[in-house]
Amino acid sequence: MHEIGVSRTATPIQVMDEFSLIDCIVSELGSQAKGPWIALGPGDDAAVIAQSPGCQAVASIDTLIADRHFPAAAPAELVGYRALMVSLSDLAAMAAVPRYALVALTLPVADKDWVVSMARGMADAARLTGTYICGGNISRGPLSITVSVHGEVPLNGAVTRSGAQAGDGIYVSGMLGGAAACVRQKHFTVSTSLSLTHVQQRYFRPMARIDVMPTVRNQASACVDISDGFLQDLSHLTRNSGVGAELESKQIPICDGATLNDALSGGDDYELLCTSDKSMPGFVRVGTICAHKHMLLDQQPVSIAGYEHFST
Repeated sequence: MHEIGVSRTATPIQVMDEFSLIDCIVSELGSQAKGPWIALGPGDDAAVIAQSPGCQAVASIDTLIADRHFPAAAPAELVGYRALMVSLSDLAAMAAVPRYALVALTLPVADKDWVVSMARGMADAARLTGTYICGGNISRGPLSITVSVHGEVPLNGAVTRSGAQAGDGIYVSGMLGGAAACVRQKHFTVSTSLSLTHVQQRYFRPMARIDVMPTVRNQASACVDISDGFLQDLSHLTRNSGVGAELESKQIPICDGATLNDALSGGDDYELLCTSDKSMPGFVRVGTICAHKHMLLDQQPVSIAGYEHFST
């Protein structure tokens, strides 16, 4: 994820106590708070989940911090949507079906309107992906959202970063660089989701690629989601697989308004990067996995750049 730098403007707020806020969140989540595999949802000390027979659980967790991973001044509905969707992208990369999520929200002040709007956006993302938000926590502190997502794969069916082999094609599931262009241009002034420009849409309304999960599960030898930059995430995959890669810049699918550098090093795309020795319908082939352990772009060594949480 990109680091950003904007400030939240002061607005009148309606302050509520913690438990009233929780009631508002659960009410706003509506049908996405309880699902067919949620035996017990919000309201108790813990949720109770039914596990499907013959499946393994897949879980991931992400923390998004205001003015680092999202603009605090952005509409809360977009913040909530983005927080859940970028977390679900990790499940998509493993070819896992999303089942449920837990959300920990830290707030500087118990702002009812902000929280309800955030929950509305999160419920939107949950409905689009068949995910249920069955519990969480609220505490006081600097604004941040932590999302723990949980899914399922058939026994031994998870697609990992370590299966790429020499000769495999390198594929991406969609256009790259749009979100990075939004960050580079500091294009964060937004009123509603209906007023988003193309690059803002890519940043604020990403889509976890659950829709291509059958292709990933059946065709891919390895997979990673593109969150920290195409080259950096590809380097994670090649290192885990003990291979290298040769890329062709003219094959990289670049979003309108973005540059090649945005596409290669920008991050926040949440498309999937896969390898396969077969054709992958709906994906774009951008290169080939090689036995040597180098990263080449147009036959030249390329430096790996991308987002790093603790870079100076």
